[in-house]
Amino acid sequence: MAGTSRDRTARRLRSIPPTVFSEMSALAARTGSLNLGQGFPDRDGPSPVVEAAVAALRAGRNQYAPGPGVPELRAAVAEHQRRHYGIDLDPDTEVVVTAGATEAVAAAVLSLLNPGEEMVVLEPYYDSYVACIEMAGGVRRPVTLRAPDFRLDADALRAAVTPRTTAILLNTPHNPTGSVLDVEELRVVAEVATEHDLVVVTDEVYEHLVFDGHRHVPLCTLPGMWERTLTISSAGKTFSFTGWKVGWATGPADLVRTLTAAKQWLTFTNAAPLQPAVAHALTHEAGFYEALARELQDKRDLLVAGLRDLDMDVYLPQATYFATSDVRRYGHRDARAFCQALPERAGVVAIPAQALYDDQEAGRHLVRWAFCKETHVLEEAVRRLLAADLRA
Repeated sequence: MAGTSRDRTARRLRSIPPTVFSEMSALAARTGSLNLGQGFPDRDGPSPVVEAAVAALRAGRNQYAPGPGVPELRAAVAEHQRRHYGIDLDPDTEVVVTAGATEAVAAAVLSLLNPGEEMVVLEPYYDSYVACIEMAGGVRRPVTLRAPDFRLDADALRAAVTPRTTAILLNTPHNPTGSVLDVEELRVVAEVATEHDLVVVTDEVYEHLVFDGHRHVPLCTLPGMWERTLTISSAGKTFSFTGWKVGWATGPADLVRTLTAAKQWLTFTNAAPLQPAVAHALTHEAGFYEALARELQDKRDLLVAGLRDLDMDVYLPQATYFATSDVRRYGHRDARAFCQALPERAGVVAIPAQALYDDQEAGRHLVRWAFCKETHVLEEAVRRLLAADLRA
């Protein structure tokens, strides 16, 4: 039977392009290129955590987990927050387990934002933020972190808030720029949130992957912010199990209930045998992410040095998996064209950062490179880039 060209996609989804990460990863697979685009490590996390998952599978923990998460994981998340940040949580009412941080963000946005209401978000942004706000019928109000420092502009944040603003979506440590908001920047966020009675959703998945003595400070620890902050993190980045999709949200019981009101209709529950394994990781494997941060700092330095040898402007990240470079010295005004040509020219894939901006001029010339790869992969990528003709 003949098909139809009619677009049956709901209007709220038509303005959202396919994720750039799938596009560029498919390009890497099609061309056999080294993938420095999508942020997943080449090596799994601690083997005892894998064995804990195997033990849970064999013990029959294969049916639905409780909707808020298994008790031992909620307890482990609460203990992690107390140990690292002095935050006291009730694991029964102030912790909910989610299908990764992505679901936690989606549930937070869907539960907090009414159609037509506004959410302030830092840009460049992880692209699911845009999709979630669009699906909620909300309006995003971007505040741009600008090169070369990618710091929060207090005046721009204040100007972004209108009478229709109900929430701020904050990402720190920040993907893709690698900036870690300092206490003074966080105080500005707290002042704006308090003055306008806003809820703040904080995506803190890179909380432990911080370099050069910088320190991640959860916004909820600032005066007056506990009662208005939902804090999100995940085992994916902390323990190098990105495919497990086990995350969590914490905060005051009323906000956790609000998030759960949407989350229960998304996955309801997820990853039953993996949740006890993540509880084991949080309880017993802190040494892993401490060592991982040191290792990633060395890999960052390797990649940044190689990109600088190419005579690119490269911005040194304070955290995360990613470094950003400016390709204008190579005659490129458009990072997407640069990245689309890169596999054929050099056998390497990276992400055009303009896909993560509303302000296209701010990001048009920027490229995001992932350094969460094996050292030999990064060395080979640098070798290929140095050998290639990258000029427009």
